[in-house]
Amino acid sequence: MDDSIKRWTAKRKTALVIEIILGKTTVAVASLSSDFSPSEIEVWVGDARRGMENSLRAIRVANAGELAAPREEGPRAIAALHQDLAAQQDKIERRIEVARAERSSRICNPSLRLEPPGDQTRDRTADH
Repeated sequence: MDDSIKRWTAKRKTALVIEIILGKTTVAVASLSSDFSPSEIEVWVGDARRGMENSLRAIRVANAGELAAPREEGPRAIAALHQDLAAQQDKIERRIEVARAERSSRICNPSLRLEPPGDQTRDRTADH
């Protein structure tokens, strides 16, 4: 380590801890090349490991929350879809009823019957 460094920033301490965790240096070597005791450096390493664990735990909790939201919204979304489908089914059933009523009235009342498209163009006076 550079002896000209008088003040150790958090970034510099982090870099040293990462080197220790990766096995590029040891606590003893780091202690000899700095003004810190091995126990101080080991505290940094311990703090870093706890910080990583807490960070990963927080990420897991956040991800679990994101996954829980769709599960909670799922039943509501299904209920909304069910209501929409029921409303559409009601509309379709009403249209069917109207169509049946119209068909029935055309059958019962010959003047309301629709002539096939080919028969409309034919001259009715020619039949008589």
